[in-house]
Amino acid sequence: MNTNMEKVIIPRAEHSVSRSELSPNAVKTLYKLKEQGFTAYLVGGGVRDLLLGREPKDFDVVTDATPAQLKKMFRNCRLIGRRFRLAHLHFHDEIIEVATFRSTVDPSAEAPAEETAEAPSEAAQELPQETVVEAKLLEEEREGRRRRGHHGPSMLKSEDGMVLRDNVFGTPEEDAVRRDFTVNALFYNIADFSIIDHVGGMEDLKQGLIRTIGDPLVRFTEDPVRMIRAIRFASMLGFNIEERTEAAIEELCGTINKATPPRLYEEVLKLLLLGAGERTYQMMRHSGLFAPLFPHFDAWLERESEGYPHARVSKGLEWVDELIGQDEPVSPPLLIALVFGEYLEEKIAEFRDGGLPPQQAADAAVAAFAAELTPTVAVPNRVLVAVRDILSLQLRFQKTPGRNGRGVIGRPSFLDALQYLRFMGKLTPPKKSLADWWERYAVQQAAGQPTAAAEVPGEAEKAPAKKRRRRRRRKPAPMPS
Repeated sequence: MNTNMEKVIIPRAEHSVSRSELSPNAVKTLYKLKEQGFTAYLVGGGVRDLLLGREPKDFDVVTDATPAQLKKMFRNCRLIGRRFRLAHLHFHDEIIEVATFRSTVDPSAEAPAEETAEAPSEAAQELPQETVVEAKLLEEEREGRRRRGHHGPSMLKSEDGMVLRDNVFGTPEEDAVRRDFTVNALFYNIADFSIIDHVGGMEDLKQGLIRTIGDPLVRFTEDPVRMIRAIRFASMLGFNIEERTEAAIEELCGTINKATPPRLYEEVLKLLLLGAGERTYQMMRHSGLFAPLFPHFDAWLERESEGYPHARVSKGLEWVDELIGQDEPVSPPLLIALVFGEYLEEKIAEFRDGGLPPQQAADAAVAAFAAELTPTVAVPNRVLVAVRDILSLQLRFQKTPGRNGRGVIGRPSFLDALQYLRFMGKLTPPKKSLADWWERYAVQQAAGQPTAAAEVPGEAEKAPAKKRRRRRRRKPAPMPS
């Protein structure tokens, strides 16, 4: 992969990153690698966020030490991954991820065809990672990790160019070029506290642009999930996507399903739970990425209901963003229910019109929804079961408390269902008072207090019921003699 950028070093006096802002565990890791004679930098989102004045969520390290050397050097090290071999250093309160500089060389182009044509078998992928790969890493290390192109077929690509495995070690310059976006390829050097920029990331930070490193068509072909990451970073940072990068997403959006459905589920969660879910949703639809991920749902969104567009998805994501902004957790089932709730409620109504009772209709609707998602975004069954319960409880909430009210508040999905009811209260005000009642009822039951009948919504306004007259028991007629 070729780039025309020249290496730029920004001295400490000309940037805002302070060592005091770094994780102490990351600093320990960097200094230990330096003391052992290795080159080590802080890299990625941590550097980007510090330069933007944001609080980093994690601190990643990149070094010329191989995974095998890291394993020997750090007692708290665990090697993970097959496609990208990484070291996780486990500290008491966090994990520091350490990667070895990766190369731009593709040794599979020169290796014998029989050595590179096939990906590891599913059975091999299930074996313990340290057992399967450790011997190979040691062998590569002995042969000389610094000699470019002499590590054997550690990079593996599919016929259409998607990277399946990549453990070819290289230089810092090569590693920077191999990263996805320019703003994520900045190095912080603990040796002199400078920022090293190989790809123009500092300028893109100033301009507020998300730009791939190299040809975006090639980069998105190597890993289609990078298209989702481009949307995520643009939404999270409030950036725009650079013109060529955006055009490549629109051209290749249909290839997103080459990524595995479980991975796409995790990426969708990250997208919609970053606090800018509504903006992300709009960007996904605009770029064309949303339709191949949720084809049936997207087709439904294109159809209006009674002349009105389906605006509840946006309102639901605005509610999620509001909760996250208040540091309130949003569970995956609640997120799925808020995004797809109106769609699922229509399905439930269709099954009820077909003669199914409420609970069976909810079961059938969620089962049909799961079947739609299976080929693209694999939502775990436990999450779908919780989504079904959230929606089923909405009907049960209408009875206050009805029989077995304590059993309702004891349901595992009760709190998420109550949040869903609160959201619906923003759209339908009477439901807000219903949510307030159930919240009070839950608090009173937890405290062992009885709930007065007058506290039930509308109960105090009801006219007193007429006293029923006691019917006299008729004497049986005498038996004929």
